[in-house]
Amino acid sequence: MLNCYARSTHATPIRPLAVLFPNSREEICKILCIILQYPDCLGVYPISCGKNFGYGDAAPLRPGGLVLDLGRMNGIVEVNEELGYAVIEPGVTQAQMYEYLRSKHPKLWMDATGAGLKSSFVGNTLDRGFGHTRYGDHFLSTCSMEVVLADGRVLRTGYGHYENAKATRAYRYGIGPFLDGLFAQSSMGIVTQIGLWLMPAPEDFCAFFFSVGRQEEVAMLIDRLRQLRMQGLLQSTIHIANDLRTISARMRYPWERAGGQAPLPAALRAELRGEIGIGAWNGCGAIYGTRGIVKATRQALKQALGEGGFGAGFRLAFLDDRKLTWAHRGRRMLGLVGAGQKLQDLLETVEPVYELLKGIPNDDALKGAAWRVRDPDPGHPVDLMDAHAGIMWVSPVVPARGKAALEVMAIVEPIYERYGFEALVTFTMITERAMCCVTNLAFDTRQAEETTRAHACYEELVAALMAKGYQPYRTGPHGYGKLAAGSTVFWDVVKEIKQALDPRGVISPGRYEPWNQATESNGMDSVA
Repeated sequence: MLNCYARSTHATPIRPLAVLFPNSREEICKILCIILQYPDCLGVYPISCGKNFGYGDAAPLRPGGLVLDLGRMNGIVEVNEELGYAVIEPGVTQAQMYEYLRSKHPKLWMDATGAGLKSSFVGNTLDRGFGHTRYGDHFLSTCSMEVVLADGRVLRTGYGHYENAKATRAYRYGIGPFLDGLFAQSSMGIVTQIGLWLMPAPEDFCAFFFSVGRQEEVAMLIDRLRQLRMQGLLQSTIHIANDLRTISARMRYPWERAGGQAPLPAALRAELRGEIGIGAWNGCGAIYGTRGIVKATRQALKQALGEGGFGAGFRLAFLDDRKLTWAHRGRRMLGLVGAGQKLQDLLETVEPVYELLKGIPNDDALKGAAWRVRDPDPGHPVDLMDAHAGIMWVSPVVPARGKAALEVMAIVEPIYERYGFEALVTFTMITERAMCCVTNLAFDTRQAEETTRAHACYEELVAALMAKGYQPYRTGPHGYGKLAAGSTVFWDVVKEIKQALDPRGVISPGRYEPWNQATESNGMDSVA
């Protein structure tokens, strides 16, 4: 069992000394109190479900650490339909939450990420992950936390520390300093509950999909979508993926067709675009609200993107439940030959994304993480550890401007190509003013030479992006030591807070601690 917790999509496993499975907040407090009785404290690395693929997975940061698996703490403590919130524990998965709401509170929708059915809401939130709906910024959608501190005390943030507070789950700031941020991307405490805002099921819903035919047209696309986001007309997160990202989600690397070459030859890349029916850049978003609002927003989107300037490859399409039902009927009537097969391929590409835009989780996005795995594609999502999928994410935050997107591409594409990898890129408009550029190294962990190249490529990518002012929104352990570059007072203050809350360094030592040089030699994260 310990070897299972040591595995990593970084291909640098670290075996824990032991794995503990607390059932409650009280048991966590007891564990910490026992550890503190010994002069040489062991590091305790809490995980929620251990599915933080590419950012560290489930293993400790250092040999000899203890993994605190919170998966058994999977209670949905409360759901308030009137105010639209839930209170959940760390072990609650996306699948569990969706099924609970579907059966008991169908008037509420959750937000879903592409991290898979078994991933944790709390883990993703604490690493400031994001999803697809207008509540896509998960940390921004939380309200009050329960946290066990290193000395065994229990902290409740916001108004949660007042027993009679009526607005604990409705107003996230409380009174006094806002402490919640201390426990995201940090090693300050062990979060055992969070309040999570949910979205009332809208009267009407419509997804939109778009593509452009030329690489450089992504700049114009982003600028026009930003204007709609700034006006509040588009409220969902908007994902804009390049062709390589979309191709990797549909198949594994075509080694035979590529003649063993890597990265993917340009001619084959163009061939695959045509076969799948995608553009150079492909995106999606959603519109929620009354029928009138959805209709008016669709018209505004058509007008904004249809003003001209895009080439012949530009496409904009809308999809709702009625159209999806008719598409399935048409596919059954046509069979799986000719037009029927093309329609089936289109549904396989579009429907998983459509579900995510409605807050319905699935495992489809995990297939793309196995892009470089040499084994045949089984045609369904697999356990990434068992599949030997190597993943290292490079995720800079970019101002929501077209020219910034082009600058980032000009930085990353030559580096990827020089090391023999594809630049799999998605720009996600997470706010009105910023995008998260999510790009990653994909490699087969059984291929030693490829793995070595992937690590070297990662180092150069992060250094080059940060030198140009594009810092990551999130990172794995390989990036912790680089976070202090160009910063002094900020990380000094973080270190002082850590010293005050956890003077013996019991909780996740090394995690988001750039001052701790021991993190440079490991390959593990500790939350998800």
